[in-house]
Amino acid sequence: MQHSLAHWTPGTDVWVYGYGSLIWRPEFDFLEQRHARLHGYHRSLCLWSHINRGTPERPGVVFGLDNGGSCRGMAFRIAGHEVPEAFDALWRREMPSGAYIPRWLPCHTEHGMVNALVFVMNRSYQGYVPRMPLEQLIHVIYGAHGINGPCIEYVMETAEALKRSKIEDKRLQSLVQALQNSSSLLSSSALQTA
Repeated sequence: MQHSLAHWTPGTDVWVYGYGSLIWRPEFDFLEQRHARLHGYHRSLCLWSHINRGTPERPGVVFGLDNGGSCRGMAFRIAGHEVPEAFDALWRREMPSGAYIPRWLPCHTEHGMVNALVFVMNRSYQGYVPRMPLEQLIHVIYGAHGINGPCIEYVMETAEALKRSKIEDKRLQSLVQALQNSSSLLSSSALQTA
């Protein structure tokens, strides 16, 4: 954290980029939020979750920013005097396992470019999940449950937050459609066997 703040001038405001649960549960105070596009990374369910949305025996998956493409998300401006406290909370939330790499990256917003702190996926981390087949992903999402609740709830909550924020993610929308279709199939087959 100190390394990431090495170039920060104390008292100046800082931008943080959110692409997943930070959009619907930032857990820090901010002065402003803007729609922002980040180039070079895309939103992906690319990290195994053994505690929050799964267990070691039945892991779930959570979002990370994986290499390639671009991602529409939200940039949050944190007041300079609140940066130390906000960053301390962010580090406890995002960095306990080493799954992410903190980087200062340019984000395009409707009011110009901002340099924001972005947590990108560490592909050498043991919990990194390369892209898995859709059927397997659906099976994992429906089957996992951790201390913060079911994996399906996390995925749907993120999709709903993006929709509320008018952030389009066609890949996630397709996954949500597939999950809803699978839920309908599961319900109808359960009724037939009952």
